[in-house]
Amino acid sequence: MTVHFHEEDLPAGVLADGPVAVDTETMGLITHRDRLCVVQISDGQGDEHLVRFGPDSDYAAPNLKAVLADPARIKLYHYARFDLAAIHYYLDVMAAPVFCTKIASKLVRTYTDRHGLKNLANELLGAEISKQQQSSDWGGPELSEAQREYAASDVRYLHAMRKELIKRLEREGRTEIAQACFDFLPTRALLDMAGWSEHDIFSHM
Repeated sequence: MTVHFHEEDLPAGVLADGPVAVDTETMGLITHRDRLCVVQISDGQGDEHLVRFGPDSDYAAPNLKAVLADPARIKLYHYARFDLAAIHYYLDVMAAPVFCTKIASKLVRTYTDRHGLKNLANELLGAEISKQQQSSDWGGPELSEAQREYAASDVRYLHAMRKELIKRLEREGRTEIAQACFDFLPTRALLDMAGWSEHDIFSHM
C-alpha cells in the first residue's frame, strides 16, 4: 500500500480499469470561495494517488479529467454532493456515475445517526481512521506526511465499504431507490452551485 503524490495532474496509466474512489480537499466548505487543493483517487488495488493543485493552478489536468469524466467508471464517494460540486466548479467535469457511501449508509443503517466515514469504516470493516487533519490548511506549499496519510485514508476503504453496503441495500430491498438517489446527485450538486443549497424545492412551502 503506497501513497503517490503528484502535482497538477494524474500520470497516465496509473489506474486499473473499473470503479475509482474519489475525494477532495478544499480550503473550506463554500465551493465558489474555497479553492480545490487536492483530489484523491484510488482504483482499490492498494495504492492511493493524491493530485495537488497550487493557488495559481489552471486546473488543466487532462489525465485526471479523463478518468473523472469517463462514463464507464463508477466513482465512489463519501458525501458525493460536495465533491461533485467542487470537481465540477474547478475541473469543469461532472465526475459521474456515482456511488455514495453516505447515502447508502443512511438508507440501510437506520439504527444510527452516525454516518461519517470514520464510523462507517469502523463498523463495516473494523478500520480506524483518524480525522485529526480534516480541518488543516490544505493550500500550503507543502503537505505534511500526516495530511497525505489522512487524504489517502479518505479513499482507501471506499471500495470495500461499497461491497458491504451493496449487500445491505439488497437485503433491505433498497437497491433501486439508492440508485435513483445516486443518479440524482449530479443534479443536486448543480442545484447547490446555482443557489439552491439551503432550499428544498420539493417541499410544499
